[in-house]
Amino acid sequence: MRLRLCLVLCTVIFVPLLSSADHHKNLNADDIKEMAAELSNWGRWGADDQKGALNLITPAKRVEAAGLVKKGISVSLARDVIKTIEPDNPRPFMHTMVGYGKQWNSDNYSVSYHGFAHSHLDALCHYIHNGKLYNGFSADEVTEKGAAKLDVRNAKEGIFTRGVLIDAAKLKGVKYLEPGTPLYPEDLDAWEKMSGTKIKRGDAVLLYTGRWMRRDELGPWPSGAAGFHASCAPWFKERDIAVIGSDGGSDVSPSQVDGVGSPVHMMMLYVMGVPILDNLELERLAKQCDELDTYEFLLATAPIPVEGGTGSPLNPIATF
Repeated sequence: MRLRLCLVLCTVIFVPLLSSADHHKNLNADDIKEMAAELSNWGRWGADDQKGALNLITPAKRVEAAGLVKKGISVSLARDVIKTIEPDNPRPFMHTMVGYGKQWNSDNYSVSYHGFAHSHLDALCHYIHNGKLYNGFSADEVTEKGAAKLDVRNAKEGIFTRGVLIDAAKLKGVKYLEPGTPLYPEDLDAWEKMSGTKIKRGDAVLLYTGRWMRRDELGPWPSGAAGFHASCAPWFKERDIAVIGSDGGSDVSPSQVDGVGSPVHMMMLYVMGVPILDNLELERLAKQCDELDTYEFLLATAPIPVEGGTGSPLNPIATF
């Protein structure tokens, strides 16, 4: 009788706990709305703040990051530009020679960098929700002339901080993650334990999914990507990160949240004021981290300071 009663009680207690543990994998639009209110950094650095989480990269943080350089090894995190139309690159990088073969060689560049092909930074003005930008600025601040608030020049002094790589392919024991594969908070906990690297305030967190390796082997695809599930947002807020990035768009796509297309972009840019680095090439970084047995490094990059710009092409550098 006692054994039967124990089994019944264990069942009653276990089922709700299991349901609660799995709830974060089944978020909906209402959950995202509630999460946005809980995680907001609006007003944290003042009503007029336009830098958002870049405020976390303090002078002390920069000195700490510089101290990570021990071997003088640098790795570029930028994908070489793609000059041809591809399924994931409908607007290719345009490179035109305007003079060559005589005294001077010169050329012109033209790029529509937002999208799924070119390495770039998303400024905080890039995302609009309910007529608002980060920190409550009106979406009307962005016109055909550009963004009057939160433009890319707020990162003009550069991003110079501790970078941390999350190698999701290594964590999962695969060459690369398939499109649509989500990373949940428990995966982030597992990576910290596996790598021995604790993510902390002011860090730039970069996710390696093996996206470009898969593309090189199997060819480009027009949609879908491995990435962070929306339920990771509270985890990043707890760590108080300054920058997030990946070899895709950071969001898992499809988002797996009914009614919300890019919840990680929303949480980072609009709610928490965290700029995003998209379409980085992280294969060489992942290999270097493995060889050196460390997943932390100095990350340095800076945007082109375009007045009103919603972002910028980038060539971030990781230095060990």
